[in-house]
Amino acid sequence: QVQLVESGGGLVQPGGSLRLSCAASGSDFSTYHMAWYRQVPGSQREWVATIFRGGATTYTGSVKGRFTISRDNAKNTMYLQMNSLKLEDTAVYYCKAQPSYWGQGTQVTVSS
Repeated sequence: QVQLVESGGGLVQPGGSLRLSCAASGSDFSTYHMAWYRQVPGSQREWVATIFRGGATTYTGSVKGRFTISRDNAKNTMYLQMNSLKLEDTAVYYCKAQPSYWGQGTQVTVSS
């Protein structure tokens, strides 16, 4: 079992950047495939990006080239670097450890 805590959300203007962190505890972080999801009120939770335990990454099309997922196994932490943010990136962002461990979410608001 693993516990996850997200941080780094906030308010940013369009075109700005934020870096989200997901701190893990309670189990061997390096063995988990990790992912970021996001959710807008009234909509389904949407997959954003995955980083596999071997380091390979994959992204949903709308964030490809703007977001970068990474992990530091020595710090038991996953990151999401978000650049060139758009209004439509506004959501609560969640981290997930496969198969089904979730954090509590962190709010990202992109607004002018």
